Amino acid sequence: MPSRILLFLFLFLFAAALPLVAQFRPDEPYPRIHDPSTVVTEKGDAWCLSTGNGVLLLRREQDGRWKREAPLFREYPAWHKTEVPENKGHLWAPDIVRIKDKWFIYYSVSSFGSNHSAIGLLTGKTLDPKSKDYGWKDEGVVIRSRRPDRFNAIDPAVILDGGKLWMSYGSFWEGIFLIELNPETGLRKNDDAPLKLAMYPEIEAPFIHKHEGWYYLFVNWGKCCRGVDSTYEIRVGRSKKITGPYLDKDGTDMKDGGGSPFLATQGRFIGPGHASIFREEGKEWLVHHYYDKDRRGRSDLRMLPLAWKDGWPVVE
Repeated sequence: MPSRILLFLFLFLFAAALPLVAQFRPDEPYPRIHDPSTVVTEKGDAWCLSTGNGVLLLRREQDGRWKREAPLFREYPAWHKTEVPENKGHLWAPDIVRIKDKWFIYYSVSSFGSNHSAIGLLTGKTLDPKSKDYGWKDEGVVIRSRRPDRFNAIDPAVILDGGKLWMSYGSFWEGIFLIELNPETGLRKNDDAPLKLAMYPEIEAPFIHKHEGWYYLFVNWGKCCRGVDSTYEIRVGRSKKITGPYLDKDGTDMKDGGGSPFLATQGRFIGPGHASIFREEGKEWLVHHYYDKDRRGRSDLRMLPLAWKDGWPVVE
């Protein structure tokens, strides 16, 4: 009997130590939200994607809460196992953009602590699972990384700029990179070497936003996925060209470790990360996840009013 009690205690403590963001329940209508995508609208509804089994699709309700809809994947493409055998169906950090009459959804296939990764692409006509047109087509691999590579092909963020489609991505290793995509197919436009945008020992989750002729690169510094022990914070730099260089307020290139502080832990809102910007009714909002100190480090989505002061973003 004592040995059984010890085994039970060990299993309980082990489960409690797992990253809280990974504990999704299929019967949980209001799930933990981690790595939220850009928020988009379709027919008056706001939608978001999140890390989770099969990629979580979320719809905003009238009270502001985000409710789980159907996961994007019913069956996983065979290339997931071929490219990243370590992955168990938990797909990370999706992002989304609409081009003409089609949604392009990018997502990461990886495993913790490894750069044996790939970014995949899905396309579809609608986000509404109740629509007769609902369904997703696997378009395959956009970019991959392997252990000898000095980058990690995760955390895609896309921006459509003047008819050109770009994707920033990256995590740790040698930082954040940028490639151009074909806006017709959503896949990589050419085999040119990725452009390096930013570097820091603990960096990931890029997002590029254009405002009044400037391109702003938001990134995370620190560690995620540790609940109340997470050290994530958001940093920012800007450039006149989408390809960089991105400089912080002191003029330091983000490739050289630059990045002005933008948003860090405040009270119960621990480790803010994975920024994007949502425009609604003439106002801009900073979308990001955080770990809730009042709910045992549960990850959730928060939207803060965004303003601009002296050419730089500030949250109110």
